[in-house]
Amino acid sequence: MDHNLLTAILKSVANGQLAVADAVEKLSHMSFEDIEFAHVDHHRSLRKGFPEVIFGQGKTADQVIGIMEKMTDQETILLVTRVEPDKADAVITCFPDAVYHPDARMIVWMLRKPQVIGRGIILIISAGTSDIPVAKEAYLTAKAMGNQVETIFDVGVSGIHRLLGHREALEKASVLIVVAGMEGALPSVVAGLVSRPVIAVPTSVGYGVSFGGLAALFAMLNSCSSNVAVVNIDNGFGAGYMAAMINRG
Repeated sequence: MDHNLLTAILKSVANGQLAVADAVEKLSHMSFEDIEFAHVDHHRSLRKGFPEVIFGQGKTADQVIGIMEKMTDQETILLVTRVEPDKADAVITCFPDAVYHPDARMIVWMLRKPQVIGRGIILIISAGTSDIPVAKEAYLTAKAMGNQVETIFDVGVSGIHRLLGHREALEKASVLIVVAGMEGALPSVVAGLVSRPVIAVPTSVGYGVSFGGLAALFAMLNSCSSNVAVVNIDNGFGAGYMAAMINRG
């Protein structure tokens, strides 16, 4: 339940359009709702400015659907991350207005398009084409949270001139998300070119000693550029969410 819905309920009671008993019913699960396999956090929109996001990995399709059924009664936008295609098919059958993005493995359901509330542009950069799925997760998250988001893909350090061809976009961004696997060098390079916060996202892309993204993670944590912060391996969602919070001011 967000501020707009809560305000609408209270105004309806105040002007006599909604009975007190009906308002009590609507507000009875304002904090959380226990549905046995989940405690749905309806209060998160009021508390943090964005609804609870459903982590789809490890949940059954029925569990995801059950949570969504409770949340869509009170929210205007909803995200489900880490959803495989077969599970997504079952969810979309129940929520035909939802959209599945297979590259990002995300489901986005929205009652209306989110209002842009971010003060500037969030720029998402991927080192390689193989890093795009994680970058897309960040993109969809930041867009859903009300931001203007731009992307630049496949401009890694093996051909750094590609990145330098986008200097104008780099300089006008308020927050940058840089997604890279292999040796994870790109965030340090980008951060050295701009005066804005850079959120580094290591991916599990790489050969043997990349150790599933650990090499990139350690490289990013050891960045000599002072404006770099790092999220977990493949955590495009976390990067998009943090960038949105920074951009909100």
